[in-house]
Amino acid sequence: MTAIAPPDPSIRSAALALSDAQAKPVGALGRLEHLAAWVAACQGQCPPAPLDDVRVVVFAGDHGVAAAGVSAYPAEVTPAMVQGILAGGAGVNALARAVGASVSVYDLGVRVLEGVPDEVQRFRVGPARPIHLEDALTQEELNAALEAGDTIAAEAIAEGAQLLIAGDLGIGNTTPSAALLAASLDLRGADVAGRGTGIDDEALAGKIAVIDAALDRVGDRASDPHQRLAALGSADIAAAAGFMSGAVRRGVPVLVDGLIASVEALLVDEVHPGARSWMVAGHRSTEPGCELAQAHLGLTPILDLQMRLGEGSGAVLAVGVLKAAVAALREVTLLADL
Repeated sequence: MTAIAPPDPSIRSAALALSDAQAKPVGALGRLEHLAAWVAACQGQCPPAPLDDVRVVVFAGDHGVAAAGVSAYPAEVTPAMVQGILAGGAGVNALARAVGASVSVYDLGVRVLEGVPDEVQRFRVGPARPIHLEDALTQEELNAALEAGDTIAAEAIAEGAQLLIAGDLGIGNTTPSAALLAASLDLRGADVAGRGTGIDDEALAGKIAVIDAALDRVGDRASDPHQRLAALGSADIAAAAGFMSGAVRRGVPVLVDGLIASVEALLVDEVHPGARSWMVAGHRSTEPGCELAQAHLGLTPILDLQMRLGEGSGAVLAVGVLKAAVAALREVTLLADL
């Protein structure tokens, strides 16, 4: 495990001092002032540069556990939604355009996906196996997925990305995420399972049973974060964790989405203590596990709009708030200059 040093505390202090000196009552912009100071500290400059290069990377994959009826939609929706993102017509595309962020998507394990650019499948590992019956990934598959995410982050940062968001796409993916959360916090299925895409009470009971069966199958192996991720995760979840890790290790902040991204963030902070200081929660989803993961990380979401779309969409919507916070710190006149 490698600890991560926090964003520059002296720059953070300078940013808060600058905000206090502006032509407004001290603290009048509330949390915006602290968000702007966080961005400044991450960038290592005060005032911070405008957030002109914000990137959303959606990690897609199928999950064998979906066959157990844990989702309200069939697995065939996953490749259809990848195509929707590529065509620019998905929810995340619309929201990203509104806040000036870019969107890309990678297939880490969609079972069948045809007619897409080679770049989309550049890092494909394969679908996750049903976690209540067997490990989702081999250690080799896990390592390939983690490395893929790190590479994607490194390339984005080399191109100038200032803020990164990991999005998720895959029918059934709230089940492995909830299982990972339960294993991380020593909880059970009933503590973490939510309705995902909108399942009814009977399906929710089945989802809880699947999670508990997976936890019982894995047993003490879950105490190791890498074994936990291989046993209970998926290639798309692992790649997103590698992506977040790659960002914070290179000094680029991460805006965290809902349940799945929050669980990924939890794993990253476990492997790299202190990683959470480079993260801000963009929103809180309606999944119960989202609040549990964010509370454990000490992350207070910027927004709580009862969203549960996935794709990184809630975090994307929070980009506008971060941009406004930076603009205020950069542009509000100093009281002394009036």
